[in-house]
Amino acid sequence: MMMSGFFRFGVWQNFFRAWRSGYSGNLEGEGFTLGGVYVIGAGRQGVLLEHREKEFGDKVSLPAVLEAAEKIKPQAS
Repeated sequence: MMMSGFFRFGVWQNFFRAWRSGYSGNLEGEGFTLGGVYVIGAGRQGVLLEHREKEFGDKVSLPAVLEAAEKIKPQAS
């Protein structure tokens, strides 16, 4: 995203949302890497949830993560 990320309205919305909620991280690092969340099932279940940040500050839905985690079936030994 590089510099274009700083000009996106959604990025500023996410920044102010985090600031208002009291986020106090160290903000160190290179700052250009977007993250993601994966929930992967046991054995051949594969990926049950995939969330990739499209812009800085995108948040994954906690209920979606919990729902996907509940779908994980124990692998038979």
